[in-house]
Amino acid sequence: MFGPPGSGKGTQAKLLKNHLGWPHISTGDMLREHVQAQDELGIEIAAVMKSGQLVGDDLANRLVETRLERPDVEAGLILDGYPRTVQQAAWMSKLLDRKDFRPVVAHLKVDYNKIVARLSGRRVCPQCGALYSLAFNPPRVSELCDNDGSRLMIRDDDREEIIRRRLEAYDRQTLPVLGYIRDAGISYHEVEATDGAPARIAQRICEILPE
Repeated sequence: MFGPPGSGKGTQAKLLKNHLGWPHISTGDMLREHVQAQDELGIEIAAVMKSGQLVGDDLANRLVETRLERPDVEAGLILDGYPRTVQQAAWMSKLLDRKDFRPVVAHLKVDYNKIVARLSGRRVCPQCGALYSLAFNPPRVSELCDNDGSRLMIRDDDREEIIRRRLEAYDRQTLPVLGYIRDAGISYHEVEATDGAPARIAQRICEILPE
């Protein structure tokens, strides 16, 4: 699963997991799981994060390889947040080939102006944490939490200038990866996700999967 911030990747991954019965494998979830377990990988990850560095290719690859050893992935799996670099994509291709998986890449295409409008319209309650969307789930009283009446806030990462910087970073980091995937002959599909109900978008993704 590929898609820019705010494209609905998380929502789609959950829908696909429920429909297909495949595990949703998120690199962020795996990182937290190993750190919490304090196993060998978790100790190494914690040391990297404590130093302020990003998790490198080798460590990310080992995370995925370790997760794919579990029996729940035998029928299929949904990868989210990986690969992030060309090196990871090349390594992933070899790993999945060894395990006799046929990878299919779904790239959620969403108009960036729609993403900015969607994310900048989010509000959060500083007291109870309730999340609102001015477009789809507005509070009953403008800018006030339905639960406790607190004045709603805009999170820093939901401000328009921050959102646009995140989208620019996504383009810089992801376009080379997608280019590698297409050049390598891996099944690649762009899925229109700007409009339409989440269930309909999930259906579009299911339609590109092999029988």
